[in-house]
Amino acid sequence: MEYIESLRLFRTIVEVKHFRRAGEMMDLSPSVVSRAIASLEERLGARLFHRSTRQFSLTEAAERFYDGCCRILDDLDCLEASAAGHGRLPAGVLRLVAHATTALTWLAPLIASFKRKHPNVTLDITLTERPVDLTADGYDLGIVLPFMLATDLAVTRLLQRLPLVIVTTEAYLGRRPRPRHPADLADHVFVTVPPSMHKPCVTFRMDQENIAVPISYEIASNNPIFNRDIVLEGFGIGLLPIALVEQDIKAGRLVRLLEDFEIADNVAEVRLAYIGRALLPAKVRAFIDHTAEFFEQGMGPCAAD
Repeated sequence: MEYIESLRLFRTIVEVKHFRRAGEMMDLSPSVVSRAIASLEERLGARLFHRSTRQFSLTEAAERFYDGCCRILDDLDCLEASAAGHGRLPAGVLRLVAHATTALTWLAPLIASFKRKHPNVTLDITLTERPVDLTADGYDLGIVLPFMLATDLAVTRLLQRLPLVIVTTEAYLGRRPRPRHPADLADHVFVTVPPSMHKPCVTFRMDQENIAVPISYEIASNNPIFNRDIVLEGFGIGLLPIALVEQDIKAGRLVRLLEDFEIADNVAEVRLAYIGRALLPAKVRAFIDHTAEFFEQGMGPCAAD
């Protein structure tokens, strides 16, 4: 496999988080994928993935390499598109879907700065908390949480990491004993997202293993702000983004629980999603590049590092 194609394969693996799925997207067999990554690791003189039978994670070298790899491939795609006559100025209608709660504080500045830079692009924006299928629903791009993607074919780019914490009120703890261990959560009630969005459990990292602790709920919604407000009313425990509850914690309206225990996957990832990569319409490529620059410059809160 040529070097550029191996870079595309590496990028796809990172973005879809799956070796086999990346191979299928690029029409490559598992053996070809394995050989290509091994060859790339040999060329770089560094291991790129920590692999096991169930999962993989990026090495520190891979995290550094990924950002540069994306810039090179994006520049190359733009160059090829320009040479093929697709390098016209961005124009037309750009249909965007975004997670309503997560994007609300910074979406307007992002859109405003993009519109000033590309006045010929008309933006059609939908805010939702529901899963979407970018192709079937007719969207060019999505600013989404992972659960929102109804297809594995979307390419995604990390924008934000939102750390999650377990919180409740002193009023609630006045009615039930404070949990001291994850197992104690069995005796408590959560305010959570519906089971259709996420299995009702909290996963903790204990003794180098992930332990899923089932939870019960009496109120569930797909809106984190509503869930926070219900927790503030004393109706249970919430697993919520720290940015959403930080001021309530400082003011004493909420208290953190089980701080000495590590929550596995304790971040919600906000990602920019789109279908395909090469020869994207100029308006789509422009929005991808502008959004990446917006977060790299720290203009979005909790920008991905």
